[in-house]
Amino acid sequence: MASPQSAGPSPASTLPTRSATNSTDDAVPDEDSSEVSKLFHERLSGWKHAVAYLEDYVEATQKMYQSSSKDYEKVLKTVSNPLKEGHHFDQNLGGIAGLFDNMRSNTQGLHNSNAETAKALKGSVLPIFERLHTEIKNKTKELTKGAGKGAKAVDKSRNTSQKHIELLGQHTAAFDAHGGHVKADNDPYILQRQVYHRLNKQVQDENNNRDDMIAVQNSFSQFEAHIIQTIQNGVSQFNQVAAHQAEQTRTMYGDMVGNKAQRIPPDFEWNGFVQRNASVLIDPSGSKRTVENIGFANQDHSATKPLIAGSLQRKSGLLKKYDTGFYVVTPSKYLHEFKTDDDFAKDPTPENSLYLPDCLIGAVDGVKFNVRGKDASGSSIANKMARSHEFAFQAHTASDAQQWHKVISSVAGQTTNELPETSAPSSPAVANSSSVGTDELASPTTQTTGTTGTAAAPVAAEAQQTTAGPGHGIATQDKV
Repeated sequence: MASPQSAGPSPASTLPTRSATNSTDDAVPDEDSSEVSKLFHERLSGWKHAVAYLEDYVEATQKMYQSSSKDYEKVLKTVSNPLKEGHHFDQNLGGIAGLFDNMRSNTQGLHNSNAETAKALKGSVLPIFERLHTEIKNKTKELTKGAGKGAKAVDKSRNTSQKHIELLGQHTAAFDAHGGHVKADNDPYILQRQVYHRLNKQVQDENNNRDDMIAVQNSFSQFEAHIIQTIQNGVSQFNQVAAHQAEQTRTMYGDMVGNKAQRIPPDFEWNGFVQRNASVLIDPSGSKRTVENIGFANQDHSATKPLIAGSLQRKSGLLKKYDTGFYVVTPSKYLHEFKTDDDFAKDPTPENSLYLPDCLIGAVDGVKFNVRGKDASGSSIANKMARSHEFAFQAHTASDAQQWHKVISSVAGQTTNELPETSAPSSPAVANSSSVGTDELASPTTQTTGTTGTAAAPVAAEAQQTTAGPGHGIATQDKV
């Protein structure tokens, strides 16, 4: 009852209550009540199989001695066939091939095992493990009947508690929905007390099962000690029965391991392998291949030698700024633009390719000059539909610009006196341009690998005369 100081407590307040924070998961744990017993079942199964392996081992050994000729033939078959890829091993004595020959010889000698050994193994050693196997089976049955029933009782109690908790949930919801009007036997108060009753039964079953599992755990410790002691006894008996054969067996296996396997030098097989395959193996002291030392057909053909090649800057992009690229004029009369002159980082594919006989080149203004034409690097259909663009170039020095201009002019379809856009006046008048056909041009310049050359002086003089005259803008073409 409540203390006298409390002000009129309700009779229900003296009943045991649970915190509202407790969930149905706490009341009915979401776990397998038979988890422990299953674990012990698995462990007993492991011991049973371990003992079965020992039985099989002893029985197989007994059969080997009982019918030595037949059984040792099976062992002999594992090494009777010649080594696969045997040509990789040295056939002289002292190697792996000799080791297997020795193993075959000694295994053949083990046919002299006698029948008495087989009888002793079957009559005294094998029954030890058979009895232990039976004990483990009986222990498994005992666990199933005892702890297994307790787990089933726990599961049944938990199901009953869960159903009543769900029933309480249904009628508390009905209580809220109907303004507190419920039947007497469905009063949530009564249902809650019934839940406590079933939970008490459930907890008792859980604790009883727990006590049973603890008892099983304690008995398992003693039982496993018995298993190990029995195994030790059986193995000891096996050793004693086979003792009269041990000396001969030890001698034969000792000959295989000590006289043959352990005496093989670590590098014996490798040295022989290297000698036999010297013509195929790679010589570590030999030099590696380099691209520079490779020759191929048409490597030095005249069509592969550029008329001029080197670094130029071209105005591009929305900001019309100059970007540096690698440019080359080929004997095929193309002006190719590459990002770099590196042939190895990626496959060198031109960003733009101008067929110069179809292009027009303007005059040089200091380090700048323009070339007008179509990019021919796309498909044939795209090339026909492409518009002509004006490519604004800037060399690193005036002499470089003159040399580039001279080479391009020698193969370009037309040359004009038009200056680059930055030097041309704002007048839209188009100056007279002199069209020069490729047949009228001077002979092509010799190949150069840079932007500097000796032929820049006369072209520079001509460029100075050109810049003294009126400039001409190009109003009908796109700027690139």
